[in-house]
Amino acid sequence: MKKQLIAITAAIVTAASVFLLGACGGGISENASVHDPSVFYDEESETYYAFGSHFAVASSTDLVNWHQVATDGAEGQEILYGTTDWRSVLSQSAALVGGTQNTWAPDVEYYNGKYYMYYSLTSGFGSSNSVIGRVEADSVLGPYSNETIIVTGVGSSTANKPNCIDPELFYDKDGGLWMVYGSFFGGIYILELYNEGENWGLPKEGQGEFGTLIMRNPSEGAEGPFIFYNAETDYYYLLTSYGSLSENYNLRVVRSKKPDGPYEDVSGMDVTLNSSSAYKLAGNYNVGDAEGVAAIGHGSVVEKDGEFIFVGHSRREDESGGVTLGHSMWAAKLLFNEDGWPLLTPCRYTGEEARSFTASDVAGTYDLLFFYNTSSATFEQSVEYTFNRDGTVTQNGREVGTFTVSGENYITVILNSIEYKGVLADCWNTYTDGGGTVCISALSSATATTLWAIKR
Repeated sequence: MKKQLIAITAAIVTAASVFLLGACGGGISENASVHDPSVFYDEESETYYAFGSHFAVASSTDLVNWHQVATDGAEGQEILYGTTDWRSVLSQSAALVGGTQNTWAPDVEYYNGKYYMYYSLTSGFGSSNSVIGRVEADSVLGPYSNETIIVTGVGSSTANKPNCIDPELFYDKDGGLWMVYGSFFGGIYILELYNEGENWGLPKEGQGEFGTLIMRNPSEGAEGPFIFYNAETDYYYLLTSYGSLSENYNLRVVRSKKPDGPYEDVSGMDVTLNSSSAYKLAGNYNVGDAEGVAAIGHGSVVEKDGEFIFVGHSRREDESGGVTLGHSMWAAKLLFNEDGWPLLTPCRYTGEEARSFTASDVAGTYDLLFFYNTSSATFEQSVEYTFNRDGTVTQNGREVGTFTVSGENYITVILNSIEYKGVLADCWNTYTDGGGTVCISALSSATATTLWAIKR
């Protein structure tokens, strides 16, 4: 089945993270812990599976409630690889890199009666001595076997060779099959794969060792690439995560008219050799007095009932103002502004449906924050703003801008003479558990700054 259009300290988390979260229709959200989740929808069981680093797996039937199928470590190894030691199953890959402890960032696909898992192995954190391989199974949870090497940088003399980890497959609008991959070293690359027959999922010939470079960020690094296509905008979107998980991890996006690029930032600049101008979808932040949220990123985009849902991992702010080690699943809607740029909604997804909005729906007091085009480790703190029925925006009683609502869910906000084009959505207030409310996500093309606002 085609996947629905859809740095790092490796924390070993041994128990699911469970907390209560109201849905717009009421209810409880069960959460799980998966690092670098790649989401696959299994048609046979009508279930979404999130496969992550260190063998963790979670499942969901609605992208809201997540059940821990396997925790990091031994439990996940046995589920995915059976009673045979996984290093024996992946003997070629393990021999190439040596000294590996577990697999990283797997991606599962289905074709012609078989489930295929694309995994990556590395010699260790901070090493580009890495390999991407593939195993197969008759069931989505395995056991997986029959190892095939897809791409490796081991032994290559190529300058700026890519780090062969973090594989993600996707189909283009014409049915072509691609694999995007890479992390920090060398940048993000893409390989075209055979899309049918006995060679399905293997690299096509004539692409060189590694395929095509589509993004490089020499200053901050980029990892966890994911590409998806939106038929309404006719763009391919490349999501990547920048920075360190323990400090300044943040989620970015660029777009292209072609699956293999060139990809451009919001100003139209080609990011192949420098993607530092890609705007931020989410970074570290605090809303009011609530516990800070950090490290939203490295995930998948799933198209569900005509809407796009981002599913990644998240961390929390610790008592000293830093970032915790454990991960939990984080799903949020991706909506598109009038210019066709995606924006992440500020609250966790709880099954909200799209609807039309008016200025009266918007009026109220908001927790508003900005994500600037930097990779600062600072937790951005929300500030109180009021959106008034007359279309003005005030702060501390002083008028600082205006807003207008158009179409079904578009909003344009002007603050201190800067224009933000955005979208409106219903959400459950993740930060206060205060019930259903309205949220705003908007983008300034002039400054590559993202605005979030959650109505109190």
